[in-house]
Amino acid sequence: MRYDIQGDTLPVVVMYLDSGESIITEGGGMSWMSPNMTMQTTAGGFGKAIGRMFSGESIFQNIYTAQGGPGMIACASSFPGSVKVFNVTPQNPIILQKSAFLCAQMGVELSVYFRKNFGAGLFGGEGFILQKISGNGLCFAEFDGHVVEYDLAPGQQIIIDTGNLAAMTASCQMNVKTVSGVKNVLFGGEGLFNTVVTGPGKVWLQSMPAAKLAMILSGYVSGK
Repeated sequence: MRYDIQGDTLPVVVMYLDSGESIITEGGGMSWMSPNMTMQTTAGGFGKAIGRMFSGESIFQNIYTAQGGPGMIACASSFPGSVKVFNVTPQNPIILQKSAFLCAQMGVELSVYFRKNFGAGLFGGEGFILQKISGNGLCFAEFDGHVVEYDLAPGQQIIIDTGNLAAMTASCQMNVKTVSGVKNVLFGGEGLFNTVVTGPGKVWLQSMPAAKLAMILSGYVSGK
């Protein structure tokens, strides 16, 4: 499969499939395609369907297959931001924020990921339930704003504002850290907790979480 990610503000990934090749998308994820692409809707089993629902995705997924020759299909982002591609292998599963999954090759499996750390789930800004992509193949995910990637050495940490964590390799550990000082908490504008990710592994950070943008825009709307 060949692909091309186009656009800056609202990007789209255009995929070129060989005859008989398939991709899987979230429900309603297709933006445009060639006439020889066929669709099959699947839930993939009750347990997987419920897991996807809790991780912010549709219960159903669509499988698109190129029939009788090469095909083309495009999946666009649903929010101003970035589309990133992950090369998933059995040794390299990726943890994504909720609702980040866009589409993937058939060898990639999307499942729910529960945070084992109670504090990280309660105060880390992403909730207890995330998405996990595993298996083998390319996976495309959408994030909010611009995405910056860091490669953390074993034991190396990065402190992240609530909601800015977009993705990380499963080898990373996530926890929360309390902002020190009463004055800092009350007047610093950063809240009470920050997210702490510890390596080894890679971490992807998004510059403008959707929730933060909505809060900023609500101030203008209410000010009318």
